[in-house]
Amino acid sequence: MSRFIRHAWVALVLIGCVGCDQLAKSAAREYLPGTGVHSFASDTFRLQYAQNPGAFLGLGDSLSPTARYGTLIVGVGCFVVTLLAWAMFSSRLTWLQRVALAAVGAGGAGNLIDRVRFDGAVTDFLNLGVGSLRTGIFNVADTLVMLGAIVLLISFRARS
Repeated sequence: MSRFIRHAWVALVLIGCVGCDQLAKSAAREYLPGTGVHSFASDTFRLQYAQNPGAFLGLGDSLSPTARYGTLIVGVGCFVVTLLAWAMFSSRLTWLQRVALAAVGAGGAGNLIDRVRFDGAVTDFLNLGVGSLRTGIFNVADTLVMLGAIVLLISFRARS
């Protein structure tokens, strides 16, 4: 795969995924605050607005502002740049691995944009579950990170 094609794949995934994430978060910030929980499909799917200053499931929200900035903005920023560089410049990746890396990078970038724009917090609004078994509240960027990571794990295991 030529360098141009590799860069184009990564750019398309990055722009498309970050764009969808930011549009969804913008709609959530506009329409969900103060409206409570919106339940769909027999309460399997919920829309519920939350601002998360921490990482996954609120981990790190009790850190000092300086530690949160260093970890969740600087650290994640470096990680995202590294992932995207790997996706763009590695000639050993399959197209699926390249897209998966770009999706993980796009998810990280989407949440990073929120942290920079909204004083270190990320907009979350999605919740799935059955009965009392529920996920935490998450967003499109979190979904991209998880799906990309799962695809990467499966594809790297299949190659070995």
